[in-house]
Amino acid sequence: MQFKDIEGQIDVSNRLTQAVDAGRVPHAQMFVGKSSAGSLALAIAYAQYVGCQNRQHYGESGEGKLRADSCGCCPSCKKFRDLVHPDLHFFFPNTTTTRVTKNPSSAELQGEFHEFLKSHECKGTIEEWYDFLSVDNKQGLIRERDADDMLRILSMKSYEGGNKTVVVWMAEKMNGDAANTILKSLEEPSEGTVILLVVENSEKILSTIISRCQIVRVKEVANMEWRGKVEEYGHMYVGWMRQLFKLNMLSLSAWVDTMHARGREKQKEFLLFAMAATRDCMLNNMAGLPLHIDFGDEKFNSSFPKMINENDVELINKAFDEAIYAIERNGFAKLVFMELSFKISKALRKGRK
Repeated sequence: MQFKDIEGQIDVSNRLTQAVDAGRVPHAQMFVGKSSAGSLALAIAYAQYVGCQNRQHYGESGEGKLRADSCGCCPSCKKFRDLVHPDLHFFFPNTTTTRVTKNPSSAELQGEFHEFLKSHECKGTIEEWYDFLSVDNKQGLIRERDADDMLRILSMKSYEGGNKTVVVWMAEKMNGDAANTILKSLEEPSEGTVILLVVENSEKILSTIISRCQIVRVKEVANMEWRGKVEEYGHMYVGWMRQLFKLNMLSLSAWVDTMHARGREKQKEFLLFAMAATRDCMLNNMAGLPLHIDFGDEKFNSSFPKMINENDVELINKAFDEAIYAIERNGFAKLVFMELSFKISKALRKGRK
């Protein structure tokens, strides 16, 4: 993975390469941002740049220009590209699968994770990871056995004489035992180790872990997260909003039943898409910004944003947040989606007046 392959992250890429060139390679960094925006991809590109044997420099960075990148063709870069570098280690949320039926761990699922990274260009989401594993409603965790494996790896010498790099993706999925074990490795780092934590929600990380990491904030890129989701969820969102506008209980109940039948991760993913789509419509109506999400329905694109009342922005955002929170905690989906529908319908019908 090279920085040039990561869309919309030139500024943070330049800061990272500048620090490495100045000899500043912290033993622990936390990349905070959406995977779909490139947080994991940046961490891998950074590790590849640190290990590159022939770094490429393009002169002073300017607006929209990379200052440097890994060469992409030295032996180290080729191994990073193929995810087979012996000093690159991944830890990630894991659960039982049809192949791993008990005692799951990152070590047991390395092959699947490498395939997932390659097929999603290192930008896949946690929901897409669970889909890739075909684990339905199971939730993955990073457990103490993963943390123990990490400590064992860090205690060993590197295979190729350089740094040992550990990437912990979705580190907020660590359970308490794993977090406390990993904290020890941050407090007493082994020489020649680079630990890269990749998180989407840093509020779920122990403050003692955050304080021992250098923070790298990865900005969101407009519409990138949902670019591939419009085809899957766009028509569902349009149909749902039209039902809420009319409040036809028969059709709404059928729609809620359909959502109830979907897996929990798909339910959450739809809610996140719907929240982003509604926010997009809000900004179009209130600030005159262009729609980033094209719903493929010209009439809906032009008329629906006008239904978003400025006074109800906070109510709608809160309703989505509460629904997502409930689904994450195994709330009864029919009740969650019906309650959310009533709240948004009330706001839309008020906006029509």
